[in-house]
Amino acid sequence: MTKGTLAVLINSTQQNWLPARWKTRFEAVCGGRRVVLLPDAGLDPAEVHYAAVWKPAPGELAAFVNLRAIFNLGAGVDALMADRSLPDVPLVRVAVPDLTNRMTEYVVLHVLMHHRQELYLRQSQREKRWEPKYQWPASAVTVGVMGLGTLGADAAGVLRRLGFRVAGWSRSPRAVEGVECFHGTAQIDAFLNATDILVCLLPLTPDTQGILNRDVFTKLNRKSLLGAPVLINAGRGGLQNEAEILSCLDDGTLGAVSLDVFVQEPLPQDSRLWTHPKVVLTPHNAADTDAEAISTYVAEQIARFEAGSALENVVDRARGY
Repeated sequence: MTKGTLAVLINSTQQNWLPARWKTRFEAVCGGRRVVLLPDAGLDPAEVHYAAVWKPAPGELAAFVNLRAIFNLGAGVDALMADRSLPDVPLVRVAVPDLTNRMTEYVVLHVLMHHRQELYLRQSQREKRWEPKYQWPASAVTVGVMGLGTLGADAAGVLRRLGFRVAGWSRSPRAVEGVECFHGTAQIDAFLNATDILVCLLPLTPDTQGILNRDVFTKLNRKSLLGAPVLINAGRGGLQNEAEILSCLDDGTLGAVSLDVFVQEPLPQDSRLWTHPKVVLTPHNAADTDAEAISTYVAEQIARFEAGSALENVVDRARGY
């Protein structure tokens, strides 16, 4: 029996997302299945049974009437969920250890950076000042993780093992060993009040759009040993109100931020976030996962699916994640 074609659609010019690189990887692991890059004028849409995508434009998948599953190549599915013409087939999110490990690396790196006063120390180096400040222990700092899915739970566990007090908040109840867990709107204020460093790994949904705003920042621990609370956002750009982040940095409501994601990407050249002294900025690379790991994951999912097994990590479209 002829295997259905896998169409690869990637809207990115970044080196780590070059479409040809992904096509090569999929061809290596898909066992002879035809792999095509979209757009392809010579492709019969009826041949396509599977699509592996990253940030497709609305409508780009609508023509594939025989599509059986869509595989999102990154963690966030908000771009797909915004497409009203998206075929009504299972939407599978990436869940590979490599992605989880890389996100945890990013979170731990930036928590430690702010905990160990790296912004101050690097400024001291530039000014040739030998003036170390008191360094508090990790046990004196509470890291609050918003979003306790696979990524958030793993990061929270590693931070706890490093000695931090760790709290977590999610929309529905979750349990993570050694982590004080909060959930729902009724418990978010208590979670925020105890938090010195806020780490956001939430999915972007209508409920979380713009959740990182002044109202949230003012509820963070005002007695933090850091001097003022810190925000780390490696979730989605739409979670944050960037104007309010900047104003909160300017007036001391926030002491510093690490941002990996932005409302508009690439970040516009005229954004103050580029040059603000309290901002650590990275180009949406917190959890860039190796193409080999993801392509193998997709190929294995398709093989199991065609053998009669259910797809794993299917997005609940009603919840948006």
